[in-house]
Amino acid sequence: MTRRARTDERGAAVVDFVLVLLVLLPLVLGILQLALLLHVRNTLASAASEGARYAAVAGSSGPAGQQKVQDLVDGALSEEFVRSVSVQPASVGGAPGYVAVVEAEVSVLGIGGTGMLIRVTGHAVAEQAVAQ
Repeated sequence: MTRRARTDERGAAVVDFVLVLLVLLPLVLGILQLALLLHVRNTLASAASEGARYAAVAGSSGPAGQQKVQDLVDGALSEEFVRSVSVQPASVGGAPGYVAVVEAEVSVLGIGGTGMLIRVTGHAVAEQAVAQ
């Protein structure tokens, strides 16, 4: 009787493993996707803000700010993420300034295909040249 009970349990560990894997694998992949998405968004937001500040410095321009954003993004992320970068003069709280807009597409786990479009902006008030 004892011997028969042992043979009936044969393969139960494999079935348990598969059942647990069906629950845990999507959870782990979802956490990885969320981490990738947040990393890309935070990196782009930081680059957009820095590019707007760079363009707002007295003696600089929108294209210089745009190049700064591109350099920061290229140094931190793959080029395939970024769709467009623009730094334009705009009114920031009623004062002259610059707005940097970065659009990127993040695919599922970064392995290709269509993904989620992220659009971040950065704002900076332009420096005024002080007359001496």
